[in-house]
Amino acid sequence: MGLVANIKRNMRFAKGLRRLLKRIKPIELDSSDLVCDDWEEAVDRFGDRVAIKDDRRTVTYRELDAMANRFGHWAQSRRLKRGDTIALVMLNRAEYIAAWIGFSKVGVATALINTNLTGHALAHCLSISNASQVVTDEDCWKRVEDARVLSGRNLMLWVLGLRDEDEADERRGLDKPVRSGSSVRPARSARSGLTNRDTALYIYTSGTTGMPKAARITHARARTYMRAFAGATAATEKDVTFNVLPLYHSTGGLVGVGPALLNGGQLVLRKRFSATNFWPDVKASGATLFVYIGELCRYLVNCPESPDERSHSLRLAFGNGLRPDVWTDFQKRFAIPDILEFYGSTEGNVSVFNFDGKPGAIGRVPGFLKKQINFRLVRFDMDTEEPVRGSDGLCRLARAGEVGEALGQIGDDPRHAFSGYADKAASEKKILRDVFVRGDRWFRTGDLMKQDPEGYVYFIDRIGDTFRWKGENVSTAEVEQRLADGPGVKEVIAYGVPVPGHDGKAGMVALVIDGRFGARAFADWVDQELPAYARPVFVRLIKSADTTGTFKYKKIDLVADGFEPDKIDGPLYVRGGKNGYAKLTEAARTAIITGETRL
Repeated sequence: MGLVANIKRNMRFAKGLRRLLKRIKPIELDSSDLVCDDWEEAVDRFGDRVAIKDDRRTVTYRELDAMANRFGHWAQSRRLKRGDTIALVMLNRAEYIAAWIGFSKVGVATALINTNLTGHALAHCLSISNASQVVTDEDCWKRVEDARVLSGRNLMLWVLGLRDEDEADERRGLDKPVRSGSSVRPARSARSGLTNRDTALYIYTSGTTGMPKAARITHARARTYMRAFAGATAATEKDVTFNVLPLYHSTGGLVGVGPALLNGGQLVLRKRFSATNFWPDVKASGATLFVYIGELCRYLVNCPESPDERSHSLRLAFGNGLRPDVWTDFQKRFAIPDILEFYGSTEGNVSVFNFDGKPGAIGRVPGFLKKQINFRLVRFDMDTEEPVRGSDGLCRLARAGEVGEALGQIGDDPRHAFSGYADKAASEKKILRDVFVRGDRWFRTGDLMKQDPEGYVYFIDRIGDTFRWKGENVSTAEVEQRLADGPGVKEVIAYGVPVPGHDGKAGMVALVIDGRFGARAFADWVDQELPAYARPVFVRLIKSADTTGTFKYKKIDLVADGFEPDKIDGPLYVRGGKNGYAKLTEAARTAIITGETRL
């Protein structure tokens, strides 16, 4: 990189970081200023401006605050108090934000439950929330009622939009109790004694590799998320933020809300993401900001052209997970002036930002800021899935270009604190001790990354997704990126499966194919794009790819099926034969298991 270009990038990075830090520096862990105080300050400044436009209505800041106050008074009428929890299961709408803000005004935490969950998974999330009340809506209440029974807990169900004929003793309509409540702000004494260290929300991990865990989001953490992006995006009261991400997730519910509602701007909410309606809706709404998850961007790039996809008012897209192979196409095709990519996890204390728009990088830690940012990459052993330690028992830093696990030093301030999960044992597993000096504590992100000499950080894979085959490390994320544009491939999910008699795991992909699967053409593409050790040994065809509410692939069931034909509904192939991949029969599988056929 040239000297002038490097200076410009550093200046842009420093400018973005200053905007962010200006908004979060006032937050102190022991302060009694809570997330609802930030909200009330915005209401007092922007009361008559439009706050939210959803699928049903348009509400001003003052009207949304009145709604939140009614939810707060309702919680008090249920004798809920400081330290209690209410579970919230609701699709995106103004009442969603009003509910959890209102509950926080009276010291009650809110567990934000994934609206895609059903059955035992939903029952599990309701149970570990320790909630006594569940607030839901007409779209979600039936599955919540089923899960309530499975949970075995005495949960009271309250439903917005419930029809009279659906009333029953176990569940009650919520419209009338909330509508008839006082719109006056609850007395501040209701949250007296609370500090930023107390829990505001529980936000659940996506559950891609098992049952979701409830991450404890303190008031300080919620405020940091919202304030950080209120500053980082340079949003003003003139901006309109378009948000189709689920509000139960930190990116949609905090990152995507702060730039609008803390700065006097508008927040446009939609129940669900619709690829067909996305660009016409963005154009009609006058949106200037759009919050994304990377997979959502990939969906848009794979969609047919829309007349409105370039005739919008967007100035910035911000979010995380935008893959390097999608970034340039997404920005160029849809004429997005700027992209702000960041890395962070719901429960973690590691955040990095790509303020200067380097395609593919999840963030940057310039050399002149290395000591001020709690981010380090340590060398990692793929076999033990543990950081490498030297003869002194301490961890070793990864070199530039070397893949390592990302760690964040745990400190007693809002940016560096680790609040953990509702489950203390799960929290303990994420803490690594004696990393660089005896007694220090670092948060394990569980993510593998690499950093180039200029400080740019690139995501490689999740630990557990990366596997070893033929003595080499295979990144499932890289395999997915390389094969996404293969002939006929609509979607690809990569993972490793154990094979008896072989070290490591063999690569396998599940493909959603447009039309007929061409084994020869696919094999040729694989050979062209991937080194020998990373080429999938097995291929299975699926009709659709199951994802979480945040568009992450669910791999756990695919891994469990392995390469057993009797477990798999659909065509299954193995590497070999004149066409590159051949149908895997039970006899062929037996030959692999017994060692008669070597892979």
